Amino acid sequence: MRVLKPFTLAIATVTGLVMGATQADAVELYVSSFNNDSVLRFDGDTGAFIDTFVPEGSGGLDGPVSLTFGPDDNNLYVISFLTNSVLRYDNQTGNFIDEFVSSGSGNLFFPQDLTFGLDANLYVSNTGNDSVNQYDGATGAFLEEFVPNPNNPTFLNAPFGVRFGPDDNFYFTSTFTNSLLRFDPTASTLETLATLDPGTFPGGIAFGPDGNLYIANFGANSIDRYNFETDRIEPFVLDIDSPVQPIFGPDGNLYVSSNSTGKGITVAGSVFRFDGRTGEAIDEFIPTGTGGLDGAGWL
Repeated sequence: MRVLKPFTLAIATVTGLVMGATQADAVELYVSSFNNDSVLRFDGDTGAFIDTFVPEGSGGLDGPVSLTFGPDDNNLYVISFLTNSVLRYDNQTGNFIDEFVSSGSGNLFFPQDLTFGLDANLYVSNTGNDSVNQYDGATGAFLEEFVPNPNNPTFLNAPFGVRFGPDDNFYFTSTFTNSLLRFDPTASTLETLATLDPGTFPGGIAFGPDGNLYIANFGANSIDRYNFETDRIEPFVLDIDSPVQPIFGPDGNLYVSSNSTGKGITVAGSVFRFDGRTGEAIDEFIPTGTGGLDGAGWL
């Protein structure tokens, strides 16, 4: 079965889930399993476990969160949260290639999400140091703070989900200010698009097939949609425990990783599926513990 560039890269991808497909090929879903330091692969149509794609601790992987396929023959890039680094794996075998972004490079501390830009460079949310870092897409060398820390904790505090939009602007969440922000790299301007209720704690984000932006609120146990026509936040999924990463599949439905499956109960985590048009729940697509899944993160 051939691994393909994930469709999420076309709109610019999150704590451990990636899907890839073309018209004639099977869909595979990759999920980071935080508590046992591995990346698991599932059938994107049925949710059935295929294999452990990246074995436990391979290359020093410790606390995998966001993952994506890169422009270099679709190799897999995974944030190793507890080592403050980004590791690279072969897209066919899952074998460790190298530590692409070395530990702490560019003052990287508790990174959460990553995405490649149209310039083929890598962008990483430097959550612990309140910035977004840019790294050379060929060498992994630190280039600059793409979105610098404005030294104003009421404006930018713990950036989390990161994505480039179809307008080439850069969108990201600021968890502790409960806000969605947009950075214009041409004008170097940063603006707050929306401020959510205190304690919402927005995290992973994804652009939908409708062109709108979907936000996982792990504090509010919900998924919101930012509507670009109305410039407003709209509720989309009203009840999902501790959502981490939203992602749309080739079927147009929304897949969301969750780190708990019961109110107030921390468990191994699952991946849930929702109707991509209405937000209504369809099923628990990958139940907790499937294939050893322990701490479902980015998709």
